[in-house]
Amino acid sequence: QLVESGGGLALPGGSLRLSCVASERRIRSFAVGWYRQSPGNLRELVATITSDGKTNYTASVEGRFTISRDNDKSTVYLQMSNLKPEDTAVYYCNAGVYGTSYFPLDFWGQGTQVTVSS
Repeated sequence: QLVESGGGLALPGGSLRLSCVASERRIRSFAVGWYRQSPGNLRELVATITSDGKTNYTASVEGRFTISRDNDKSTVYLQMSNLKPEDTAVYYCNAGVYGTSYFPLDFWGQGTQVTVSS
């Protein structure tokens, strides 16, 4: 089970930190991805981190978002800075695997709403 938290309302240019806590320590063996979905749009992969800490970002968040993990706490974070209104979405974390690219497994959190507005 994955549980996200940390969403809320932020001003443009502001910051939020999302957390994804896993109920099982074996999350440390998996890659983790943060996705987001806004109304009328497909779910979009935003950032990923491998089990050994390698990260990857979609172009629209590169340089603004940072994904990290604390395996002792079975937690993956998404630090979001310089937020823009287009970052508004429900954010989900997912456990997956890496081949040539990230492949999501059927382990999803319930989502946390991020709203960026003045």
